[in-house]
Amino acid sequence: MLIDPTVLFGHAAFQLGAEYESRGIGRNFIEVRTPEDTEAQLPNADVLVVSKLWRNEWIDRAPRLKFIQSVSAGTEQYDRKRLAAKGIRLASAQGVNTEPVAEHAIGLMLSLTRQLHLARDRQHKHQWRTNVADVARREQELQMQTIAIVGLGPIGKRIADLAKAFGMRVLGVNRSGQSSHPSLDTTVSISMMSEVLPYADFVILACPLTPETQGLINAVQLKAMKKSASLINVARGRVVDQSALIEALQDGTISSAGLDCFHDEPLPADSPLWDFDNVIITPHSAGETRSYEVRVIDILLDNLGRLAQGDTELRNQVI
Repeated sequence: MLIDPTVLFGHAAFQLGAEYESRGIGRNFIEVRTPEDTEAQLPNADVLVVSKLWRNEWIDRAPRLKFIQSVSAGTEQYDRKRLAAKGIRLASAQGVNTEPVAEHAIGLMLSLTRQLHLARDRQHKHQWRTNVADVARREQELQMQTIAIVGLGPIGKRIADLAKAFGMRVLGVNRSGQSSHPSLDTTVSISMMSEVLPYADFVILACPLTPETQGLINAVQLKAMKKSASLINVARGRVVDQSALIEALQDGTISSAGLDCFHDEPLPADSPLWDFDNVIITPHSAGETRSYEVRVIDILLDNLGRLAQGDTELRNQVI
């Protein structure tokens, strides 16, 4: 059981402490913004709410720590074996990103098809574009186009719902090759993905980063796509072979890309991706909305309640 714990919030930007305090709980908490301050305060914490500021070498420096609530849905940054050996529980923030990331994926797709990024570039230059005679260079419509969604967790399913609302044909790709989700027209396994890529106008990545999905989209998969197709990545950067993607965008193997995540973050200033007119870059911000802290604290409070009652099962339990 975990009664009246001291909670340490560690995040560079999110206002988790303010949201926690606004619930009128009256419990002790500490909020820090840097890895150095997180490490310094860790010995005082029973509960740690953190994501990017976490370092696995701190496990032995946290004698009171009983529970880590990840701020992110992904938990690949945590050494699960070492945490389990120390009796430290871990839960993810799965579900906190479902709606915003799905909306962001659709937003990137709409921005590319309606050429909003190019319109903004012209706006800065005070340039008015006249009607376009070349049909292939005009904006596109989503209706009747085909989207392939790789990863059919909550985010992937929500993308499917939104795509279906636009009148799109929706193909799903997951490990089993099976799904009963009503917005999916067809579902195939990852091993069969190459067979559906040639039919997709848009390929949206919404899968977790695992050994199976690392480098999943490589030169072979990119060449299997239509030359007119677009790749949208709201998953993890390393799901894509980034060098192969850069080459595919340069030589016209695919038409365009909307990217929210990258191999290295921040994206290095010398990356060629910054300068492509056919690429929209967002800074891994798909899930960062005004409701983020609210959803994280909802999960945290649920889990603190379970721990206080001695429950063995946590919400979004990892360990």
